[in-house]
Order: sequence, then structure tokens, then C-alpha cells
Amino acid sequence: MSEARGISVLGICGSLRKGSYNMAALRTAIEQKPAGMTVTVADISQIPLYNEDVRAQGFPPAVETLRRQIAEADALLFACPEYNYSMSGVLKNAIDWASRPPDQPFAGKPCAILGAAAGMAGSARAQGDLRRSMVFLDMHPLNKPEVLIGQAQTKFDEQGKLTDEAARGFIRDMMAALDRWARQVGKKA
Repeated sequence: MSEARGISVLGICGSLRKGSYNMAALRTAIEQKPAGMTVTVADISQIPLYNEDVRAQGFPPAVETLRRQIAEADALLFACPEYNYSMSGVLKNAIDWASRPPDQPFAGKPCAILGAAAGMAGSARAQGDLRRSMVFLDMHPLNKPEVLIGQAQTKFDEQGKLTDEAARGFIRDMMAALDRWARQVGKKA
């Protein structure tokens, strides 16, 4: 990967809710991205529940699209909600589908996580579980800065704009760090 070339990032949001704080945080990340970075958001809403019998007949079109998008991206950015102390079922399901052989596309990908949740910990437990899956799938997660938006219901306005300046700063710093991380890891790949 050359220094002059921009970084392409695939955003994957683990919430399908129209008013999702995590999708709003992902939109903030897109606003805060460094010059030269492009961010595309994957649509995981049409991915069926994982079923090995279905996979044995071939990947559904929505899964093929996600796998191709992952393979083509220089880096991944996960918006990770927290449901019952873990990542959402829809995010786990998308990861499970995309990671099936052959040619599992996550291996070697630099990635970052942000998350918003109603609780004080701001999706910390969910992000921990997502990191465990990342390690198993040979992704290279960015360690710092962490973006954990706690009490999300107080930090976004009615239009979904993140109003918390500290959180906006963490997201900006994370996007700059992801740009550097993708260039560093990409050179080794």
C-alpha cells in the first residue's frame, strides 16, 4: 500500500434500528475521517440467520456482497451495540456468515471498533466479545483510542447528531489512528 493512496474502510453497524445510536456514531466517524479516506457502510439487514444447510448450497447474495466488500476494503470499522452484555445477534450473525470458508475475508484486516450504549460502560463488554472474535479470525484490531459512548441517549440529539464533544474528539482520533494502522499493517500484508 503506497503512502499516496487513500485508505478504503468498510463500516459495519451491528444495529438495524432506524434511530440507532451506533449508526449515528458511525456517521460521525465518516464526518471525522481524515482526508483521503473513504468509508462505505455495509448493509447487513438482508443477511439470513446462519444455517449450515443453506451455506452448503452457496452463500446468499447479501453474504456474497458483504464478503466481497470485506475483501476489497483496506480496513474495517465496527459500530458495536451492546445487548445483554455482548455484541448484538445481528452483528455476530453477519460475522459468522462472512467468516465461513473458503477464503475467509477477515484475515489480516486492520480494524477499529466504536460503540454506543445506554449504560455507563458504553458497549465495553460487547467490544470485548467482538475483539475475541477478531483475534480468532486473524483481524488486527486497533487498541487505542477506545470509543465507548456511555449513556448514549443523552449524547445524541433528535436528528442523530452526536453532541458530546469529548466523544467526537475520540472518534476523530480513532479515525486518524485507523488510517495510520491500516497503512502500517497494509505494508506488511
